[in-house]
Amino acid sequence: MDRNIAVVGCGYWGKNLVRNFAELGALHTICDSSPEVLSKIGSLYPDVNKETRLEAVLANTEIQGVVISSPAVFHYSMAKQALEAGKDIFVEKPLSLTVKEGEEIVKLAEKKGRILMVGHVLEYHPGIVKLKQMVDAGELGKINYIYSSRLNLGKFRTEENILWSFAPHDISVILLLLDELPQGVSAHGGCYLHQNIADVTVTTMSFSSGVRAHIFVSWLHPYKEQKLVVVGDKNMAVFDDVAPEKKLQLYEHGIEWIDRVPVPRKQEATTVEFTMAEPLQLECQHFLDCLKSRNKPRTDGRSGLKVLQVLDACQKSLQGHGENIPLGDSTSFFIHPSSIIEEPYSVGEGTKIWHFSHIMPNVNMGRSCTIGQNVFIGENVNIGNNVKIQNNVSVYDGVVIEDDVFCGPSCVFTNIKNPRSHISQKGKYVPTLVKKGATIGANATIVCGNIIGRYSFIGAGSLVTKDIPDHALAYGSPARIKGWVCECGAKLDFGKANKAKCSKCDKEYTKKESGDKAKVESIST
Repeated sequence: MDRNIAVVGCGYWGKNLVRNFAELGALHTICDSSPEVLSKIGSLYPDVNKETRLEAVLANTEIQGVVISSPAVFHYSMAKQALEAGKDIFVEKPLSLTVKEGEEIVKLAEKKGRILMVGHVLEYHPGIVKLKQMVDAGELGKINYIYSSRLNLGKFRTEENILWSFAPHDISVILLLLDELPQGVSAHGGCYLHQNIADVTVTTMSFSSGVRAHIFVSWLHPYKEQKLVVVGDKNMAVFDDVAPEKKLQLYEHGIEWIDRVPVPRKQEATTVEFTMAEPLQLECQHFLDCLKSRNKPRTDGRSGLKVLQVLDACQKSLQGHGENIPLGDSTSFFIHPSSIIEEPYSVGEGTKIWHFSHIMPNVNMGRSCTIGQNVFIGENVNIGNNVKIQNNVSVYDGVVIEDDVFCGPSCVFTNIKNPRSHISQKGKYVPTLVKKGATIGANATIVCGNIIGRYSFIGAGSLVTKDIPDHALAYGSPARIKGWVCECGAKLDFGKANKAKCSKCDKEYTKKESGDKAKVESIST
């Protein structure tokens, strides 16, 4: 391993970075403005170069990567100096203390062709990586709610409040899991130790997908807690980073409706296994790998900037006594002048709403969606990201459409099974769920109360009267399962071993028979 890394700032957190880069055989120089700190840390690494001035580090041509772990108030100026000197940089969170400065650093790194990585260490935690895989695979179902807590007694700071000190960890993980920015945030806090420096904050984030997230952080708490709870409509997961073992657990809780009353169905937790390794060392190794490959880091400048944008909005809300602060604006999506969109609404970036469509109030629509001509979307409907709804489709209250769904021209959703013109059934709608990646063909009718499975394919003109499993190809009136399809849409051919490999994308699947039902699952890594 080339010794080409300098760590600038060797204090509370910097000493951990020094240790890891030394263990990886990459540490060239340690730098700290305090001779006492430098002497103390330097005594542990006698063969490493020591500097008290950043300028000396930047002038050394043997140093390729500069790791900035100084107080956050210096991140911007040091990052800018290092980039202008032609160095690749790893900046501890937050990237800077203002969005404007963060944007400047990101643009400068892109202009110079330099690696810019931001130290959001939890995104490298094997437990969080496993949780992200579970969310993406649909194991928790549709995510409804996320709660995180990061609590401790001390370390008290005066240069930044608890929001900027603790919350970046939780914000970065929530953005990672949901892969979207919140539409709005609000934050409340209390200042008990120092005037105008919040020791405790509670933040609420609302997303266009309908998810709500809450973050509780405090350095004035009687015990240490670092938990993340992710609640889906299928399963619930708890990540407990303080626990010595069983850090990630899955709860197969559910809700059953009995006599039209929700009744909880509780199950014992099961431990989700993963191979534990020190997250910081994985993060440091990733930086070294990026220096060699020149690939974009997992937590690059753009992702760090998103966390900074959320933090900035939270700070504005905190100063405004909990005022809701929107992120982005209406120019982030397109609506044709002939269409109507009623407030309040939440529409994601890059979405396009075309001619003569009508969006009712309280609709949550994700980013990069395409809504065709003469489309009606009813009140309270939730639509995910990258959904395409073709011409002449009505999506009524009670329908939930997840990410990457395609609704063909003139397909029909219902939300009442026994409609009568003279009897109002408002509020008695029967829910319909269209899961991630499903395709509904032109003129198909989906009777309410059914689930259209992940990556399933409903043929044109079909009548769906019962649940359609994942990856099923179904058509006819009523629709029956006629085969199975890959995530890419190609038909799968299962042999006697009940295994199939897609002829187009090479994804592999297994089919499990259970009575008169079958279940298809991807087995590709």
